[in-house]
Amino acid sequence: MRRKSKKATESEREVLELLWQEDRPLTTGEIVALSEDKTWKPSYIHLMINSLLKKGVIEVSGFKQTVKNYARTFSPTMTREEYSIHQLREENNLTSSSLSLLFGALMEEDIDRDTIDRLSDMLEKKRKELDEASSEVQEASSGVQEEE
Repeated sequence: MRRKSKKATESEREVLELLWQEDRPLTTGEIVALSEDKTWKPSYIHLMINSLLKKGVIEVSGFKQTVKNYARTFSPTMTREEYSIHQLREENNLTSSSLSLLFGALMEEDIDRDTIDRLSDMLEKKRKELDEASSEVQEASSGVQEEE
């Protein structure tokens, strides 16, 4: 079964940006009102919302009373950073060499000692996991050889 793509169109991405920027659940009416510079019609907003719901990048987070009835409110299911990482993984099929390039690009940015320490801790944790997995494979293969 094929994994659902979470890649958003440019307009969908703008809706996501608005949800992240506002940092609160929004109704479709509020999305239209906050997008004054857009010529989006309410029907187009509904199509984008339904598409984002299908992709799993937003969810219904509740209901809000409007003048005459109740409207669903929507929230993103992931942070801007989580979404960006997901997009990198989905678009580029991250490999060891692309990870090295990404890490190199990060190191060129202005980062503080705290960030470097956290990255170093993550790398050390991954190194230990790889070492443990490697030694388990070696033990398993030596056990098979002894049985023969």
